[in-house]
Amino acid sequence: MSASNPLLQDFDLPPYSAIKPEHVEPAIDSILADSRAALVSILESQRAAPSWDGLVLALDELNARLGRAWSPVSHLNAVCNNAELRAAYEACLPKLSEYWTEMGQNKPLFEAYEALANSPVAAGFDVAQQTILEHALRDFRLSGIDLPAAEQKRYGEIQMKLSELTSKFSNQLLDATQAWTKHVTDEAALAGLTDSAKAQMAQAAEAKGLDGWLISLEFPSYFAVMTYADDRALREELYAAYCTRASDQGPNAGQFDNGPLMAEILDLRQELARLLGFGNYSELSLASKMAENTDQVLHFLRDLAVRSKPFAAQDLEELKAFAAEQGCADLQSWDVGYYSEKLREQRYSISQEQVRAWFPIDKVLSGLFAIVEKLYGIQIKELSGFDSWHPDVRLFEIEENGQHVGRFFFDLYARANKRGGAWMDGARDKRRAADGKLVSPVANLVCNFTPASLGKPALLTHDEVTTLFHEFGHGLHHLLTRVEHAGASGINGVAWDAVELPSQFMENWCWEPEGLALISGHYETGEPLPQDLLDKMLAAKNFQSGLMMVRQLEFSLFDFELHASHGEGRSVLDVLEGIRAEVSVLRPPAYNRFANSFAHIFAGGYAAGYYSYKWAEVLSADAFSRFEEEGVLNPATGRAFREAILARGGSQAPMLLFVDFRGREPSIDALLRHSGLSGEAA
Repeated sequence: MSASNPLLQDFDLPPYSAIKPEHVEPAIDSILADSRAALVSILESQRAAPSWDGLVLALDELNARLGRAWSPVSHLNAVCNNAELRAAYEACLPKLSEYWTEMGQNKPLFEAYEALANSPVAAGFDVAQQTILEHALRDFRLSGIDLPAAEQKRYGEIQMKLSELTSKFSNQLLDATQAWTKHVTDEAALAGLTDSAKAQMAQAAEAKGLDGWLISLEFPSYFAVMTYADDRALREELYAAYCTRASDQGPNAGQFDNGPLMAEILDLRQELARLLGFGNYSELSLASKMAENTDQVLHFLRDLAVRSKPFAAQDLEELKAFAAEQGCADLQSWDVGYYSEKLREQRYSISQEQVRAWFPIDKVLSGLFAIVEKLYGIQIKELSGFDSWHPDVRLFEIEENGQHVGRFFFDLYARANKRGGAWMDGARDKRRAADGKLVSPVANLVCNFTPASLGKPALLTHDEVTTLFHEFGHGLHHLLTRVEHAGASGINGVAWDAVELPSQFMENWCWEPEGLALISGHYETGEPLPQDLLDKMLAAKNFQSGLMMVRQLEFSLFDFELHASHGEGRSVLDVLEGIRAEVSVLRPPAYNRFANSFAHIFAGGYAAGYYSYKWAEVLSADAFSRFEEEGVLNPATGRAFREAILARGGSQAPMLLFVDFRGREPSIDALLRHSGLSGEAA
């Protein structure tokens, strides 16, 4: 089998087109068996005097082999999902969960790490090695190393069940998103929509053998209707279908209901936290994060909410007054996007659709690359002739002074059987291998933008440009690391509430005239963004930023409270309603089931951690303020950021790295200023 199984071969980049569902389980079974056998030999050899190479590096080699096989499978499951691959992927989840629990509860392995950490030789280790040992000992404790055997067993059962439930949550959300479409044969029903949006819908209909137009719940289609459709009933119909996905409400009520999964996930997380000696899952979540305790997080979020809510209330009143002038006296959730866009156009003489013509994908990419090349002293070039999972996928290489640094894949467009949202996935970590060779990093960067149509290139909204910069910031954190130990290389070992610093930091260049000059050019003429359009964009930057801020705070507080108070008898909806009463200014209809599609916390890594976006935004806004002082394209400041933050990965505490770059601890002032929330609401 191994001779014909691509996942068991030694490859550079994954042979994506050769990987079939039937390869997955045999490959993982084989690698796990080999790893268990190898671990016995490692422990035997390290019993007397453990060494870094004999213990940590040897384990890194095992993990790298497992990652080489599992990473492409996990990636394909997200971007090319089908029933056979899904079944193969899910068959491996309990096996992997069991393996990682075994590793985390392996007493001789823990004792070897402890002996190494306490040995005289450890005093000579570099700072990354010392941090890796410190994190490893913490993680053993968070895996139940100190628990009695029966409780260790229960820990393993919980982790296995959670891996199954969170994957099922993600699958049901994808299935629910794809289960609803609306076939339109009368173009009049689509009044207000842009030509590009209608072209996408016509293509979607044609792909299904239909005439007319097909509206779906994939984000570009949903966004187009909610922002531009004049037909209020159509907006309401789409809103109801979208916000009830995977729930007990809406047009497909009960069909893919994530409600029972959420309840079980929360019960198991609470039990896990208690097993490990924490009061609740939010406390457990913070054990490996930058924030010190739950009170600190809640105070931070509520302080921002108090500052933001007056601005949000003002935004809403202005929108209601404008909608009333347009004949809509009872503004509802499905009206907000539509009238907001109309108000933006009236107030700033600028529309999102108008701006798209200036952001064709290749111009945005060339400008993005020019910015990071100038700041960080790197060169980026496109590669061809590589194996891929879809024809739209592109591959790029980063070099520095002619030397290879790393590569990244871009998969930028929405399509069927692809998970929604945008993310960076570290496909391979930079590390110094046991044979002394340097393994270079590889990243997958995934978005869901509107693809090319009507003979035009893919044209991005400014929001999509910002998303691209955000994910590329994660990519640079992974790719520009100088740490050669896997456990602290790139984003490995970085506290989760600091991991969004490099990503949110990159977004700033989308709003700077110097950045916009590089990333914009009309798709037909190539001419740069005209000054009057640039002025209007910058004037509109903080349009409804109060509403945006309280929305993010609603998500963050809901997530954190949900995990901190679970077991007190409140349902998920009760918690959400309580948070909305506290921070929101516009209440959605009673049938809204937002939580059932909140994959970040039920199927991603953000459980009791969604606050990380705002927490890290304080860091990123303040870090960028040094560029505002010294020049936004100042290479010296760029090199300083690269060396202090990007290069050092998880080798030291994030606050130390931040202070190294900024010369002081972060202040919230830059975030409030950038968001237009300093001072008083009018």
